[in-house]
Amino acid sequence: MHQDTLKEIVEELDKLLPGRFLGKIFQLSAFSLAVDFGIKHEGYLFISIEPVAPRLYLIKRSVRELEKASTSLTPFAQAMKATLSSGKLLSVTRDEGERIVRFAFSAADDLGDSRKYLLVAQLTGRSANLFLLNEAGKIMQAWRMLKGEGQQIGDLYRPPAIQARALAKTPRITRGESLSISAAADKHYRHRDIEHEFESLAGSLTAKLRKEISRRKKLQTNLREDLVAHGNPEEHKRLGDLLLANISNARRTGNKVTLTDYYAEGTPPIVIEVDENQSLQEAASESFSRYTKAKRAIEEIGIRLSRLDQELEQFEEKRENLEKAIASREISRLAEFEERKSSPTAGGRKKKATLTMPGLRRYLSSDGYEVLVGKAARDNDQLTFRVARPNDLWLHAGDYPGSHVIVRNSSRTEVPHRTILEAAQLAAKFSQASRDSKVAIHYTRRKFLSKPKGAAPGLVRMSSFKTIIVEPAESIERIM
Repeated sequence: MHQDTLKEIVEELDKLLPGRFLGKIFQLSAFSLAVDFGIKHEGYLFISIEPVAPRLYLIKRSVRELEKASTSLTPFAQAMKATLSSGKLLSVTRDEGERIVRFAFSAADDLGDSRKYLLVAQLTGRSANLFLLNEAGKIMQAWRMLKGEGQQIGDLYRPPAIQARALAKTPRITRGESLSISAAADKHYRHRDIEHEFESLAGSLTAKLRKEISRRKKLQTNLREDLVAHGNPEEHKRLGDLLLANISNARRTGNKVTLTDYYAEGTPPIVIEVDENQSLQEAASESFSRYTKAKRAIEEIGIRLSRLDQELEQFEEKRENLEKAIASREISRLAEFEERKSSPTAGGRKKKATLTMPGLRRYLSSDGYEVLVGKAARDNDQLTFRVARPNDLWLHAGDYPGSHVIVRNSSRTEVPHRTILEAAQLAAKFSQASRDSKVAIHYTRRKFLSKPKGAAPGLVRMSSFKTIIVEPAESIERIM
């Protein structure tokens, strides 16, 4: 607090509080509390040692408000209550030229003898603190455990060095139209808290929205790259047809094959590469397989890209509306953009285990597939046999204990190889083979798994599976 503001507040407190007895203490936050001195028409003494804005003044609140905002007493507040409870406040003073306020008390000790104590509010920025001193001026209790001479329990109390820079930034609060300097200070800091809450919420919502847009744009880029990688399906089909049409007259030299292009004007010869150990029939079959995959990819990726375009359009519109809400400076408008908790389902049914399993890790693959990773053996059982669906992909490190990994797949289409690789890396990472350079990972659809009768948690039987060799890694985005 500004020195002049603090001086006025201390003068106000010294007129109202001496002769009063310390009553109930309300712990309002990790850095603030309110004390009842029995002057309800004036309010409660509020003390905050928040490093950004340490302060004290009287606040007018109802008991219900304070109790609703209260948390459990900190060890310091408990010690303060035990030592000063029913203690009589003798005076309120401020150290000259310092932001140090001293509350002198007279209270009975454990033997019933009257003792003098000091409650010292050190409102000095980063070193802000609250101390309880004995008659000799030694520190009995400190709210924050800070280093420095005269600042630790058992030390003879000494104020810290003046922080001129922090003091220069502290605004002076004047009484203005308020009934008291405390009322003016309370109004100022409540407005400040509302502004800080607004800025914090605005920043959080903006960051979340930016992250959602960025994630979808990244997925959009990956899908477009996949589309290019699959190639033109008609070109694959054309090559397959040419290979079959040239089986009897093709000329092979190593891995070079000369074909007659019957689909081009003038039927010119063309040269393509075919593995020396592969027959032309096998090469043609491979081209037709690529044709089928590319054709299916164009359809599936096209649908997903169209959906992403719609989502991005909605998010961009949401961002524009959020920017307008931020410009309006109305926190009630920002609340409209917060994610609402889903209401309970009809009939009081529980949420799916996916969201409630302890230790469950969730990821998003580069292709947009959700990947779930179990933790303990019983979690693995629940993930595999209660959460996973028949067409979901299941992965686990071969011959090593480790987490069950599930790739959610709502359709019967094949999971992209890149997603399988990323999920396999997770299965290797969360296994006892995590330090190996290469790990064998078994994978299959969930429908090919069964639980042997009487088997220990985490054990499964696979009726069919494939194996992939990967390096352990956690290379994809984790969803919190």
